[in-house]
Amino acid sequence: MNRLPALSFALLLTAGCSLIPDRPATDPTIAAGWPDGPAYRRTTAPAAVPADPVQAADAIGWRDAFSDPRLQRAIETALANNRDLRVAVLNVALAESQYRVQRADLFPQVGATGSLDASRTPLPVASAAVPIDATAGITRRIYGAGIGFSAYEIDLFGRVRSLSTAAFERYLGYVETRRAAQISLVAQVANAWLAIAADQEALALTERTLANQQEAFGITRAGYEGGTATELALRQAQTSVETARAGLERYSRLKAQDINALALLLGGPVPEDVLPTSVSSLGRAVAEVSPGLSSDILLRRPDVLAAERNLVAANAEIGAARAAFFPSITLTANAGTASAGLSQLFGAGSGAWTFAPQINLPIFTAGALQGSLDAARIRTDIQVATYERTVQGAFREVADALAARGTYDRQIAAQRALVGAYQDAYRLALLRFRSGLDNYQAPLDSQRQLFTAQQELIALELQRLQNRVSLYRALGGGWNERSGTVVQAGAGRS
Repeated sequence: MNRLPALSFALLLTAGCSLIPDRPATDPTIAAGWPDGPAYRRTTAPAAVPADPVQAADAIGWRDAFSDPRLQRAIETALANNRDLRVAVLNVALAESQYRVQRADLFPQVGATGSLDASRTPLPVASAAVPIDATAGITRRIYGAGIGFSAYEIDLFGRVRSLSTAAFERYLGYVETRRAAQISLVAQVANAWLAIAADQEALALTERTLANQQEAFGITRAGYEGGTATELALRQAQTSVETARAGLERYSRLKAQDINALALLLGGPVPEDVLPTSVSSLGRAVAEVSPGLSSDILLRRPDVLAAERNLVAANAEIGAARAAFFPSITLTANAGTASAGLSQLFGAGSGAWTFAPQINLPIFTAGALQGSLDAARIRTDIQVATYERTVQGAFREVADALAARGTYDRQIAAQRALVGAYQDAYRLALLRFRSGLDNYQAPLDSQRQLFTAQQELIALELQRLQNRVSLYRALGGGWNERSGTVVQAGAGRS
């Protein structure tokens, strides 16, 4: 028995052999650089990133990307109170706890025990010596106390270590998923906030247009009653009024719904002091973001890193499935004292111990072990495809955002020129009407066209700002302690 500790130590030294295969190769098949062509014309606006490509978009904090103080307060509130983000944070804590549970199997679970074994045997069946005064039977009591471990598996072929590695990689994957949720939440708040700004500006435009249309309708009605305007002109003027009134209700509804959407993201009512006024007054509330020099920046996106961690975890599970084909050794040992009387439990000569090693060698499992190995390999193949699809999707998101960035400036410039032309046409039509050279039909038509063009301009301004948000998010956003707010499990922020 003096050799048992040395034998156990030697077995522990042999533990840790890993059957985890090399990480499978991945091929997302994306270009090394970003797409080029007429739609990808580089903007002349200053970039909000350092020249070093390593410090590209994914290194910029959200405070630098979104400079408006009202928007920053809205983002801070969302990061502190958003329930979806809180779930993501708690998932990280849960995964970390599950990893610690799995990792504990690498070590013996040592515990102390105390026991009492009492029995009574009738005299006719008692095989031991019977006391002279015994008449009804024999009662025995054995007291014990010890310390030891039970069913500790010596990890000869790395099965337990492989499972621990898989649990750790899944935990790291949840960490990246939380980062992705934070960046996505920042983008969602920014987009909802910008939508409210567009609603507010469209609402103000519609109110001005409605006032002008009502004034025009009054003039036309007076002309109709005076016999200088036809009923057709009167009804056309009325349709313009009703169209503007319907638009007013539409934008009122959209603004209320967008505020409700922002309230859900913020986790509570939206304070009045965070609401924007109009899109045109925002200036550079959302900074331009440069993608850097290479598409390798996508490999640092949190969702791509999470997919990579899940791939490594699935690959580690192959090692555990392989190890299940080999023998496993479990040890149970206990050392302590035992006596027939409680007062002699720790007396001289009461020492006791047990040592029960067990070896299990799979011989016939009806294909269960092979099925488990095949399933582990298939799960790894699935994660390979998932990782490649995630990288491809990230590249597509950036390419779409770059294509939009390259065209919105020119489209908005053309739309502004169109609005200016309609304004001049409306002004000239009014002059001709007031000079008696034309009826009011021409000013009505010009005002309708101007109103439609102005609405489209507001929508384009919103889309350009939201595209900047999309590019910021697609490039991995920026998340650091200086610029970001880290949500802790349970609530609040630090």
